[in-house]
Amino acid sequence: MIASLRANENVHVVLWLLKDLCWLMEYRVAGLVMVAPTVAMAVHIAWRSRKDQQDFFQALAVILWILANSTWMLGDFFFGGRGHGVAQALFLTGLGILGFYYVVLAPSIRRRSDKDPATEA
Repeated sequence: MIASLRANENVHVVLWLLKDLCWLMEYRVAGLVMVAPTVAMAVHIAWRSRKDQQDFFQALAVILWILANSTWMLGDFFFGGRGHGVAQALFLTGLGILGFYYVVLAPSIRRRSDKDPATEA
């Protein structure tokens, strides 16, 4: 397994780009095959970042983004362009997760840390 989270993220970008290149070039089987390692790496990154709430919520949104992107690609490849509704729902869910974190969780965490006398050293 790749040691650093940063290295995992770099590998993930390569996998994602290869998947999207297969989509662009209309390599259906290769695009289909690339979905699994791309999603798996995104899940691995989310798992590794689970102790940092901000990174974890970002990673969850990325998982949903890749699933949406993959759904869109597979719809284009195998279902006559259908699947945009599912992809849209996945994209919006990812945005909702980020919105929840930045609008609800992050401000409450900041307020709690502002009140904590241990953080005022």
